[in-house]
Amino acid sequence: MTIHREGIKTIMVTAILFGALNLVSFYFLSYNYPWLSWVIFLVTIAFWLFIISFFRVPSRKLVINDDYVVSPADGKVVVIEEVYEEEYFKDKRLQISIFMSPANVHQNRAPTTGEVVYSRYHKGKYLVAWHPKSSTENERHSVVIMNNKGEVLVKQIAGAVARRILNYLKVGQKINQAAEMGFIKFGSRVDVLLPPGSKVEVKLNQVVTGGVSVLAKL
Repeated sequence: MTIHREGIKTIMVTAILFGALNLVSFYFLSYNYPWLSWVIFLVTIAFWLFIISFFRVPSRKLVINDDYVVSPADGKVVVIEEVYEEEYFKDKRLQISIFMSPANVHQNRAPTTGEVVYSRYHKGKYLVAWHPKSSTENERHSVVIMNNKGEVLVKQIAGAVARRILNYLKVGQKINQAAEMGFIKFGSRVDVLLPPGSKVEVKLNQVVTGGVSVLAKL
């Protein structure tokens, strides 16, 4: 396991705050209220360890297969339905949505190998990630990857807690399946829009792993 580069600054800042708060706590409170000092210590170290955990990048055996679309994120499948996609395709597509809790790994991976033909950031609201309108009204970044099997659209969507979406892809760039495509800080959601007729390989409420779990067969 490694720590994602996006988390280095945040972890360092929280470590400094952790040290300063506990130094003050033990200096001023430990003599008269030792229990309070220990409570502060335990709460702050738990929070710091959570921050470290949030930016973890675990080692995995990634799935590479051009016939499959792999999950771009860790989380739980909350939507499997046919929708009218109005941003890029402007026709019906099969949508699979994955809800990412703050406890999930938040690195996002490319669901398929191909060329990036579309990449656009949209400002928006911060509705809870499972809200039906979060796909179209929340802050989000949309990317379309094209290969000889078709085009796949991936939306990184901010939630009520997530306030920063990072996407590293540019139009014209080639990307391999399961390679890193971005990062979302804290709870969020990722939508995958697939060609009609794709064979779904997951079920509602199924827990999936980014770069490993197969969402569908093209």
